Amino acid sequence: LIVDGAVIIVENALRRIAERQHHYGRTLALEERLSVVTQAAREMIRPSVFGQAIIILVYVPLLMLTGVEGKTFTPMALTVIIALVCAFVLSLTFVPAMLAIWLSKPVEEKEGRIMSWLKRKYEPGLDRAMKRPTLTIGVGTGAFLAAILTFSFLGQEFLPQLDEGDLTAQVLRVPGTSVDQSQAMQSRIEREIGKLPEVRFVFSKTGTAELASDPMPPNISDTFIIMKPKNEWPDKSLPKAELVEKVEKVLESMPGGAFEITQPIQMRFNELIAGVRGDIAVKVFGDDTDAMNATANQIAAVLRKTEGAADVRVEQTEGLPMLDIQPRRDIMSRLGITAQTVQDTISAAIGGRDAGMIFEGDRRFAVTIRLSDTARANLQTLGQVPVPLPNGGFVPLQSVADISVTDGPNQISRENGKRRVVVQANVRGRDVAGVVADAQAAIASEVRLPAGQYLDWGGQFENLQSATERLMLVVPGCFVLILLLLYWALGSVRDAAIVFTGVPLALVGGVLALFLRGMPFSISAAVGFIALSGIAVLNGLVMVTSIQELMARGMDRAKAAHEGAMMRLRPVVMTALVASFGFVPMAIASGAGAEVQKPLATVVIGGLISATLLTLFVLPTLYARYGRREMDIPAPAKRPDAPMPDIAEAPL
Repeated sequence: LIVDGAVIIVENALRRIAERQHHYGRTLALEERLSVVTQAAREMIRPSVFGQAIIILVYVPLLMLTGVEGKTFTPMALTVIIALVCAFVLSLTFVPAMLAIWLSKPVEEKEGRIMSWLKRKYEPGLDRAMKRPTLTIGVGTGAFLAAILTFSFLGQEFLPQLDEGDLTAQVLRVPGTSVDQSQAMQSRIEREIGKLPEVRFVFSKTGTAELASDPMPPNISDTFIIMKPKNEWPDKSLPKAELVEKVEKVLESMPGGAFEITQPIQMRFNELIAGVRGDIAVKVFGDDTDAMNATANQIAAVLRKTEGAADVRVEQTEGLPMLDIQPRRDIMSRLGITAQTVQDTISAAIGGRDAGMIFEGDRRFAVTIRLSDTARANLQTLGQVPVPLPNGGFVPLQSVADISVTDGPNQISRENGKRRVVVQANVRGRDVAGVVADAQAAIASEVRLPAGQYLDWGGQFENLQSATERLMLVVPGCFVLILLLLYWALGSVRDAAIVFTGVPLALVGGVLALFLRGMPFSISAAVGFIALSGIAVLNGLVMVTSIQELMARGMDRAKAAHEGAMMRLRPVVMTALVASFGFVPMAIASGAGAEVQKPLATVVIGGLISATLLTLFVLPTLYARYGRREMDIPAPAKRPDAPMPDIAEAPL
C-alpha cells in the first residue's frame, strides 16, 4: 500500500526518460531529466493523488469502531493513514527528484521475459474479451453473484479464536461444597490431567481470595493447564481440538461436578464482554426465578442438541443447602413461648452471643459463645438446644419447631433491574453466528416463553452484531465519498461508476479465498475487505486515466480502452504483486496472534488476484461499451523540440 503511489510515478517516469533518450539518441542532462520526470509526475499526479486519498478514506470506517474491535484495529488504521500520507508526499517530491539524479546513465526501456510473456498472453485474451462484451460483463457479474452465494456459507464470528497454547477448565460442584471437599476433588483432577504427555504442569484456584476482584464460591475451581512446547509432544501434529477432547475425557471420568474448557485469556475476555465465561450467553429475564430456571433448562437442552455448542450449562441459581427452622406456633402459644424467644435462642446457638470481655493489658477482646461446628451441622444436636419457658425451666428446640435442611437460592442475578438466569456455552468446530442462528431457530420452535419472560443473546455474538451494525452505517457512506472522489478525478459519472466496479470484483477473490481456507467471516476479514476496496479502485483509476489521455489525443473509445489497458498492464500487475507479497507473511504466519492476521491477509491476497484479473479484462470492456464517448480535456502539454509518441509502448 505504501509504495503504490511511488510505483505508478516511477514506472511512468522511467518510460518517459527512455522515450526521450531514444528520441535524442543520447543520455539526457540533469536539467532535461528533471524536466521529463516533472512532466511524468504531472501525468500521474491525478491518479496518484486521488488513489492515495481513496485508500486513506477506506480506512476511516475503522476509526469509528468501538469496544474490543476498536481497540484492536484503530491503532492499525491510524498507522496506515499516517504512513500513506507520508509516502504520498515523498512519492511526489523525494522519489521523482532522486530518480532524476540517479539515472545519469542511459536508460533503455525493455521488457523482461516475464512481462513480455504476460503481454503476449494478455493481448489475445483482451481482444477476445472486448469482442464479446456481453459474455465478458456476464462473467464478471456471475462471479460477483457466485461470491454473494458463497458468502452465505462462510459463517460469521466476532474475532478469530486465538490459540493461546494453554487451557483452562472451570469445574463446578454442588453449591455448599466446602473448601476442603473442593480441594480434595481438585487435587485428583490435577493429578489425572498432569499425566497427559502434552501437559507441563497444572494448578488451580478455588473460591475467592480475601482481596480478589473475581467473586467465586468455594464450590467452583479454575484449573489452569500449562502445555509443553509442541516440539516436546509425542505427536507434534496433534490438533488443538483433539487435545481438548483428551482433557474432556479426563474430566468426564471425575465424579462430582460439571466443567467447561476454554483458554485463560479467552475466559477473561468473555467474562468482561458479557459477564459470563462462555462464548455464547442466553439470558433469561423475568420475575419468577423458578419459572426462569425451568425455561433456562429447556434452552440448555436445545443447545446441547445444536451442532458446535459445547460445555452447555445453566447458571447455578439454586441448590445451596440451608438450615430451615419453622416455629410451631400452636405449641408455642400453649407453652407461652414467644417467637422472639425462639429467635434469640437460635441466634445464640448458631450465630453466637457476647458473654463478656477479656483484658490483656490495654487490649480487650469480646468473648462470644456458640455451638461448635460439629454441633451446628447436626440436626439432632440442634434439636436439643434448650428454649427457656416464661415461668422457668426449658424445653428442647425440636419440641417447638420443625428443623430440616432445604435447598435455597444459590444466587440471584440482576441486569438492568430485572432478574436474570444465564445459559452459557462454548463454540467448537463451527462459527459463532452459525451456532447462534441454529439455536435461535430451534429455541423459537421448541421453547415457549411464559408471560413476563424474554431472552437476550450475549457473548461474542453480541459484539459481532454491534460491530457489523456500525460498519453497515459507516461503510456505505465511505463508498459514497469514494464515488464523489472518482467523479472529481475523472469528471464523469460513467467513468467513476466503471472504476468503482473494481470493488465488487475484488470481493469475489476475497470471499473465495476465505472459503477455500475454511475461514468464517469476522471483523478481521471485514478490515481486509475495506483495505482491498481501496487498492482495487486505485488500479482502475490508473487505467481509466490512461484511457482518457489517449482519447484526448484523438483515439476512439474502443481503441483507447485497448491501448490503455496494454499500457497500464505493468503498473497494475506490479501494484497487485507488491501488495500481495506484503501480506504473504501474515497469511502463512503461525505464531501467537496469527489467527487475527490470517483472515485479513487472506482476503487481501485473494481479492487482489480477482481484482487484477477482472480489472484487466472487464474494465476495458466496460469502458469500450459504456465509457465517456469523447474527451473535452486537452492533451498533456508537449515541448515542441521533443514530441511524445502517441502510444507510450514505442519499440526500442
